[in-house]
Amino acid sequence: MAGTAEGFVETMANTTSAKKATRKIARRTAVNRSRRTLMRGTVRIVEEAIAKGDRDAAIQAMKRAEPELMRAGQQNIIHKNNASRKVSRLTHRIAKLAK
Repeated sequence: MAGTAEGFVETMANTTSAKKATRKIARRTAVNRSRRTLMRGTVRIVEEAIAKGDRDAAIQAMKRAEPELMRAGQQNIIHKNNASRKVSRLTHRIAKLAK
């Protein structure tokens, strides 16, 4: 197993710098996984509100989801164009609820 955030790291690395790099990767992976989970959760809340047809709830959820998506794009959790596309598509779906 190539590392955990708890400290124990089983690795194939031989040099000290490679071992350190493995530890850093394990820490960054844990952080990125957490950020990705948060982002997906906020998007899921928006999509559930849209599915129910609750425009007000969708707008409120979108106010939280948009910054999370853009932050994920800035931090290279997802590509920035992917983040923009998700925001655009969700916003468009919310706008269609008003009609």
